[in-house]
Amino acid sequence: MNHQPFEEWLLNDKNLTSTEKRELDLHLRMCTHCTALSATGLALRSANVTAPAAGFSMRFQQRLAAQKIAERRRKLWGMVVLVLGGIGLLGWFATPIIYTFLASPAEWITVVIGYFLFIVTSVQAMTEVASVLLRIAPDFIPPYMWMVLVSALAGFGLLWIISIWRFSHRAPQGVSA
Repeated sequence: MNHQPFEEWLLNDKNLTSTEKRELDLHLRMCTHCTALSATGLALRSANVTAPAAGFSMRFQQRLAAQKIAERRRKLWGMVVLVLGGIGLLGWFATPIIYTFLASPAEWITVVIGYFLFIVTSVQAMTEVASVLLRIAPDFIPPYMWMVLVSALAGFGLLWIISIWRFSHRAPQGVSA
């Protein structure tokens, strides 16, 4: 059952036309949900509104300030625990490396040189693979696919250029003089 217009009419207290009133009355006879909503709205409208006790606003502001201070304190302690825990875990995992580093300089120099050689040889191998693929790709890809690929890349490049241009030429926001 669709309650949307009826709930909106009941909750917004807007003046209804005669046809809307008839539709609402028919719907309220069949729908217990909207009938309960209408009864609740009537009860809330007929309730007596009492003024708050003296000093309510001040007590509320003080309690809110105390809650903000307590929340800041909890966040600070949470950050302290997080940082100390992170430093502890980092120390736990880094201790063997630091011990090896301090114990034998020849060993860590060998490791650094090995990583450097690994990176250099990996880059050389990747460039060789890329050059082979670029040499054989024109034979496997038909000309119309090249046109599609080039136009897609050009479109993305144009889109990127336009987005950077729009971002850099935005009107300044903030307080004007």
